Amino acid sequence: MDSLNTRTFEAAVTATRELLKFVSPADMTLSTFFRKNKELGSRQRPVVANLAYSVIRNKTYLEIISGSNEAPTLCLAALNKIFGVSPKSLKNKLAPKWHQYIEGLSERKQTELKVEDRYSIPTWLWDKLESQYGHENASKLAQSLLRKAHFDLRVNSVKASREEVLGNLAAEGIEAIPTKFSPSGLRLKDNFSLQRHKLFLEGNIEVQDEGSQLLAQLVGAKRGQMVVDFCAGAGGKTLALGAMMGNSGRLYAFDVSAKRLDRLKPRLKRSGLSNVHPQLIGSENDPRIQRLFGKIDRVLIDAPCSGLGTLRRNPDMKWRQTSEDIASMTEKQLRILKAASKLAKPQGLVIYGTCSLLRDENETVVERFLSEQKGKFELVNVAELLDIDGIDVNSAPYLRLLPSTHDCDGFFAAVFKAM
Repeated sequence: MDSLNTRTFEAAVTATRELLKFVSPADMTLSTFFRKNKELGSRQRPVVANLAYSVIRNKTYLEIISGSNEAPTLCLAALNKIFGVSPKSLKNKLAPKWHQYIEGLSERKQTELKVEDRYSIPTWLWDKLESQYGHENASKLAQSLLRKAHFDLRVNSVKASREEVLGNLAAEGIEAIPTKFSPSGLRLKDNFSLQRHKLFLEGNIEVQDEGSQLLAQLVGAKRGQMVVDFCAGAGGKTLALGAMMGNSGRLYAFDVSAKRLDRLKPRLKRSGLSNVHPQLIGSENDPRIQRLFGKIDRVLIDAPCSGLGTLRRNPDMKWRQTSEDIASMTEKQLRILKAASKLAKPQGLVIYGTCSLLRDENETVVERFLSEQKGKFELVNVAELLDIDGIDVNSAPYLRLLPSTHDCDGFFAAVFKAM
């Protein structure tokens, strides 16, 4: 927090106050804030974002230790307890009007905290995690969710090799290393002006978390196949699949949101892929899908979910959802899985994935699907499809990636073979 001063702190307080309303996703709220405050420079914006996000990540903990739920006090508590800035240093950096808040913070007595409060997990979510993973593993998982997410890239193999991109970045003094598990991923030490960088503009790299890359890897799409990305969204996994297919075959990118598919268009143009066919659909039962029933080699269903596996980059999601939301989500997931599975040809594979940590959205949905299909599909052990050293296959037949174990976003996947 070397760049911290009164102006930056007050901007962070204003941004935090907006985030705490939980009216819209935090990244959208913060983007709007920066658009309205163009006077904030390139050194100030990261300080504002890091401090505001730290408050959202550690909300319950900071409220308890500060005795307040007001943005100024929470920001000061975060600076002191999360970033390690001493009260004396805070007084030196900030205007006198904030000194009484700093003194009040240092006078607070520390109390014994429950695990869910120490790691700022809503009680309903902590109860589910503890029941599913056990107390010790749930505690490690909750702690890992407080860390800032890594900045990962996927190299577009149609245009460049990972080694080439690494060399280009190194020549510019940008520190990056190969991802531990994904064969096409890079992990950067720091963020940089990606959207203006030549490698990005020419389609050699895309931003994609390593966990998301591994879910695409699990699909095992091959040259000449017919593949469907059923919930394509903005197309991160679509582009990864297209590259895996060597820009051959036919890859359909379905989604119900025109806005999300619009975000795919410039990415697709940069990628150089010609085998991708975006298609807007009205629902999972859109008649335009029926012509492909029984014809598809691989069907990826990255289902709409709670997104709780991405809390390191989207910490507000834990405060904007309830257990009732999860229950309604699982019904939607099952409907989509049942509809999309009809696309698979005999011996074709259906890959059901979520970025959720909860059994409700994962194993429970899979088990309900299999019980209703009555032998139409067979569960495939993911260990047979994703042979990557270090990926825990003890969760077989499923793939389960956890921030606390694999240091990427949390993902779950199950694979079915059509009979």
